[in-house]
Amino acid sequence: MIDLRKREFLASLFEAAVLRADPKRALMDALPQKPKGRTVVVGAGKGAAQLAAAFEELWDGPLTGTVVTRYGYAAPCRTIKVIEASHPVPDSAGLAASEALFDTVSGLTADDLVVALICGGGSALLPAPPEGLSLADEQELNQVLLASGAPIGVMNAIRKHSSRIKGGRLAAAAWPAKVVSLVVSDVPGDEACQVASGPTIPDALTLSEVQAMISARAIALPEKIRAHLASGKDLPPRPDDAVFANNEVHIIASAGLSLEAAAELAKRAGVDAVILSDAVEGEARDVGLVHAAIAREVASRDRPFVKPVVILSGGETTVTLRGKGRGGRNTEFLLSLASAIEGVEGITVLAADTDGIDGSEDNAGAFADGTSTGRLRAQGLDPLASLAANDAWGAFDAIGDLFVTGPTGTNVNDFRAILVGALPGQA
Repeated sequence: MIDLRKREFLASLFEAAVLRADPKRALMDALPQKPKGRTVVVGAGKGAAQLAAAFEELWDGPLTGTVVTRYGYAAPCRTIKVIEASHPVPDSAGLAASEALFDTVSGLTADDLVVALICGGGSALLPAPPEGLSLADEQELNQVLLASGAPIGVMNAIRKHSSRIKGGRLAAAAWPAKVVSLVVSDVPGDEACQVASGPTIPDALTLSEVQAMISARAIALPEKIRAHLASGKDLPPRPDDAVFANNEVHIIASAGLSLEAAAELAKRAGVDAVILSDAVEGEARDVGLVHAAIAREVASRDRPFVKPVVILSGGETTVTLRGKGRGGRNTEFLLSLASAIEGVEGITVLAADTDGIDGSEDNAGAFADGTSTGRLRAQGLDPLASLAANDAWGAFDAIGDLFVTGPTGTNVNDFRAILVGALPGQA
């Protein structure tokens, strides 16, 4: 069984990371100047409703608006309408939400202000197929992309070229009103135009560059999507388009800031902390093996870090679906890592998604240590077979090591914390 005190320590670091991205705290220093005219709020993402509620509390003046969030993630708002829709695969409620956002920004003037509250998850929540494509086509595209193992930047580039709302199109529809985008970044490198596929922020990628990405990764796009891209129709607006000239974009929370908050808490608890990177990408199981190798090196040789130490990282890994099990990228990372640290003492790990949901299940992530795979075998499970079936959720559920938080109201992507060594006061 995993040491309870170490579990609680790692969970406290996760809580510190999430708190740093708390909507009210994130918005407090980023409020735009009041306009002469109306203030209109739009938003999309898993934490959009919480951002909207916090904005209402902080904003001194009248406002209206519409935001869309995932089913079960709504928060009470006074004047901003909250719509719930499906994630990670779009549905008809999301289609209606996209139209509602367009309606919200229509008919505005240069005296009006649009505040866009954007966070992770918005890509799936805002289906808006262009002429010639349907919701079913966009659903199929999303399923193909999620199973492809492609990095989030590649997936979003394809989405932007197959949509009426992504890639800055919502902001273009709001012109001549000024649009201020307040972004909670869940993407490696904090490139704001990638978050939620940038409904209010244009991207400089060209169609030829997107097609090269597709070819390089041999992504088997649905035929209707491939034909749409080949037609060159409905291209997203360019960043130098005059409709964006007066707009502003601000990153108000990110993985880097959250990891720094976790590191500070660890140091206050008497444990040194290092941040590997806030922008780790790649196959979750491969990233797990790399992290395991670093942890073993520290455990056995005190290099490149001296134990006790907590090793932190963030970013967004991907999973290429090979089986039909249950589990998200953080549990897959963890199951791979657990197999590589089997029998090694003094390594305890938490991997979780800061939005509180890893993949499509009800857990944020899970815990693991050098005993995890042995305990799985004692339950009659083969760790490598579970990994091959993409059934990391089932594995950690069987040994009682899932980490369940419920929706957190924010999203700055993956959080990984590896404690090597004993906590102060432990033998």
